[in-house]
Amino acid sequence: MQHTPLDPKDRVFLFLQGPHGPFFSALGKMLRAAGAQVWRVGFNAGDQAFWFEKASFLPFLERQENWPDTLCRIVEDKGVTDIVLYGDTRPVHAQAVQIAQARGIIVHVFEEGYLRPWWITYERNGSNGNSRLMSLDAEQMQQALEVGDSKSPPPPSHWGDMRQHIFYGALYHWFVMFRNGRYKNFRRHRELPVSQEFRLYFKRLILMPFHRMRRSVATAQVRWGGYPYHLVLLQLGHDSSVQAHSGYSGMCEFLDHVIEGFAQGAPAHHRLVIKEHPLENHREPLRRHAMESARRNGIRDRIHYVPGGKLAKLLDDANSAVTVNSTAGQQVLWRGIPLRTFGRSVYEKHEFVSQQPIAAFFAAPKHPDSDAYRCYRQFLLETSQVPGGFYSRRGRRQALRRAADMMLTATDPYQSILNKNAARTPQLKIVKGHGHSVTGS
Repeated sequence: MQHTPLDPKDRVFLFLQGPHGPFFSALGKMLRAAGAQVWRVGFNAGDQAFWFEKASFLPFLERQENWPDTLCRIVEDKGVTDIVLYGDTRPVHAQAVQIAQARGIIVHVFEEGYLRPWWITYERNGSNGNSRLMSLDAEQMQQALEVGDSKSPPPPSHWGDMRQHIFYGALYHWFVMFRNGRYKNFRRHRELPVSQEFRLYFKRLILMPFHRMRRSVATAQVRWGGYPYHLVLLQLGHDSSVQAHSGYSGMCEFLDHVIEGFAQGAPAHHRLVIKEHPLENHREPLRRHAMESARRNGIRDRIHYVPGGKLAKLLDDANSAVTVNSTAGQQVLWRGIPLRTFGRSVYEKHEFVSQQPIAAFFAAPKHPDSDAYRCYRQFLLETSQVPGGFYSRRGRRQALRRAADMMLTATDPYQSILNKNAARTPQLKIVKGHGHSVTGS
């Protein structure tokens, strides 16, 4: 897809917090090579450790209450035209988005891929429940694709694995725990103390062989059980997609809702398979809570719990799936399996996500419109999904091949293809996204 570039020499990028590891530092280096100015605000020793161009690093050492005023001063002093961040809901990022929109500054938002694991997501102004995708319907996407002149990239070969994600998470929290002396005012956006977060990451890393054995056994029991089953796709309860874009406080509350609905609506010979998130570090006692909830609802012998692992093997024979708003729901829809969600998500379109009450869904789940979903998926592949990953070296190299150029264009990933459709069919009304216009700096 062709985009109109803005002159990099006129751009000043300010990076805030990014994914664990060196991705943001490498992205900043590429933007500097293009001619742009690049700065980075760090809020703790973990941010500082993974930003390798020290002359451009700006430590924020004040109290969090002073952050909006400090950001405004940085914007004025440096002449900031663009702000770059990973996720848009943590307090320092949400405040930055508001300030940027009020001043006409472009906001670049990176997130895990909506079509993971082979892609990362790049949008402007917001992601997940704040994404511009929330205001675009499937018909608009279909019309836009009809006049498009590009092809989506093929699925890339595999890169990296979950160990690198966990390793960088543990290393980041080690720096915050043992090297954070100058950042005495740092406050985390999550509830757990950083020492406990580090222990959980480290424990998960050490116990990976044990968890791999447990999930192999649990997956085999489900696959060879010979019974119809429905999948529950758990998420990280502390993740912003749950905390900011759903009505649940965590996964235990969600499990109670699902298990009660299954007990009321599912045929008596069906089973419920609960799949843990691959990065789950057990800050919530999910397995124990699920079994206690099943016992209260009289279905303890119909519940199976799988501790993480690959989703594909379980999806192959599933009758349906439920989730809050996990991106794993996209894999469900790709296979044409009925899906029910209980939070705001970018794929929550009535054409392919069921709106049935939960008991009715388990009794007779409504199938998705597969043609509508394939159109939606193609729209994402031609716009916001960037081949690559944040954590492995190979994945970063692949993502950087496209990410910097997308950031340097005048329009957001969706606007270019929508503009083509608007020019061809002026009667089509383009629905504006959330927040400030993203057509220029």
